[in-house]
Amino acid sequence: MVHSLSITVGISGAQINGRDERAIQAGVDYLAALGGGTLKILPGEYHLNNAIYLRSQIQIEGSGADTVLIKNPSVQTSLAVDSDWYDDHVTLTNSDGFEIGYGVCLRAKTPQSDGSNVIKRTIIGRDGNRVWLDRPLEKNFWADHEAHISTLFPILTGEHIHDVEIRDLILDGNRLNNERLDGNYAGCIFLQNCERIQIENVEARNYNGDGISWQVCHDVTVTDCRSLNNVDLGLHPGSGSQRPIMRNNHLEGNRLGLFFCWGVKHGIAENNRILNNREFGISIGHRDTDNIIRSNLIEGSRKIGIYFREEPNEGRCPHRNLVENNRIVNSGSDGKGTGIGIRGETRSIRIQRNQIIETRGPAEYVGVRIGEKTSDVVLEANEFSGLAVDVDDLRSR
Repeated sequence: MVHSLSITVGISGAQINGRDERAIQAGVDYLAALGGGTLKILPGEYHLNNAIYLRSQIQIEGSGADTVLIKNPSVQTSLAVDSDWYDDHVTLTNSDGFEIGYGVCLRAKTPQSDGSNVIKRTIIGRDGNRVWLDRPLEKNFWADHEAHISTLFPILTGEHIHDVEIRDLILDGNRLNNERLDGNYAGCIFLQNCERIQIENVEARNYNGDGISWQVCHDVTVTDCRSLNNVDLGLHPGSGSQRPIMRNNHLEGNRLGLFFCWGVKHGIAENNRILNNREFGISIGHRDTDNIIRSNLIEGSRKIGIYFREEPNEGRCPHRNLVENNRIVNSGSDGKGTGIGIRGETRSIRIQRNQIIETRGPAEYVGVRIGEKTSDVVLEANEFSGLAVDVDDLRSR
């Protein structure tokens, strides 16, 4: 039998001791140098000034609710002078709170368009108000384009890694004391260009952005997790991600519960509790095809329970998706709302054996609203209760 290496990190009494990201990162890097293994994080609160950078073939295992990783409050300042794409340092207006080893995010308006430049780096040197970064900027950050730097970062992150497991711990984004950074760059967990990731029994909460976000990642499995009270998205299977499995999770108090981003295909969202999210329970759109949304409880969405987003043309719409055996309760607010809304030129959607329920009185609540440009939308054996209109088919008007 092959036994993989296992080491412990803790506040005290572990093989590696410490109260912040440095101890945890040391354990990850040690295991990675030896081909992988399990890092066991012992009970305690760990306060982070930088992300934990994951490596391939590493298993992160906490001690359940007794292991809490908390992001420290962010600080921000503007850049005092211009920095160009080839520079590896920036000059700050005020460097207080920017220490060596801290994770930072630089943002500025792009000189040539209305967009933004956004990068994440680590401070590796400092002399007065000048700080050096672990990598060149690769983009322009000019003072007259609102260039600024903040101590913002994901709690756990990885790029171009594979075969990673994360389980049994709590991640707290400390949202009241941190600026917002959206899920294309961060979250309690943020992954980019990764494969075969398993996330189990993790609570991702209070991030001023997303709970768990993965971009261009394949075969990500998220099970028995809780994504709670994040400013943006609870779960964010991101652009181009193939075959995500999201099962038995609790998503509550986010702006959106579960957001299928661009080109998410062959995914399964099953047996999740998606409660009291501020806009949509589930949102699916741009080229998100061949997914299954099954046996979820979606309750208290302030706008729409399951929303098929409108796209500018048929080629970008979310085709060939199955919505089956979900219980969708009390969608909308102020007397208006929809259980399932399908917009744009979306086609080949099957909606079957769902329960769509309104308990607050019918008002203007609608069970299923089918947009006028949709086609091949099949409704079968659904149950409706307490609604003003069970099915509003705009194609027939």
